Amino acid sequence: MTDELQRKNVRLVRTLLLVAVVMFGFGFALVPLYDVLCKVTGLNGKVDTTAVKETGYQIDSNRELTVEFVTALNESAPMEFRAETPNLKVHPGQFYTVNFYAQNKTDKPMVAQAIPSISPGLAAEYFKKTECFCFTEQKFKPREGRIMPVRFVVDPKISPEYKTITLAYTFFDNTEKAEKQ
Repeated sequence: MTDELQRKNVRLVRTLLLVAVVMFGFGFALVPLYDVLCKVTGLNGKVDTTAVKETGYQIDSNRELTVEFVTALNESAPMEFRAETPNLKVHPGQFYTVNFYAQNKTDKPMVAQAIPSISPGLAAEYFKKTECFCFTEQKFKPREGRIMPVRFVVDPKISPEYKTITLAYTFFDNTEKAEKQ
């Protein structure tokens, strides 16, 4: 009876080790799987954080989309942050500039970074920014506030099914990270 019990225990240990190895491998595979899932479904509109050249597009004045601007602060960012325009009616192919306002609410210098996202995610490839405060870290003096422009165009090749695009920014306080560098 003890031999049979020992064999069952060895089988259980092997099974548990196999499960642990598979879980570890799955953890490494999650990031690429998530990226593929997002690309296929259009979720989590990852935005290119580099400026594009301002080129001439054929303006489609027969079409109109609404671009919504949403702002958020990471819980550790002691700032004020808002879009001066909550939404804007745009014609594909025409360039627009919208302003955002951010203020350091502390008595210390601050370094902050805005992370953008676009919804629906499949529209992200048609939303082109030539100028954006999100391209670089922003350095704020104590209590400093500033207006930060975003210049963009919606590529006229965007599908007519898109009526509303939401551009969202979340500001993160990177002061500690910047001080360590």
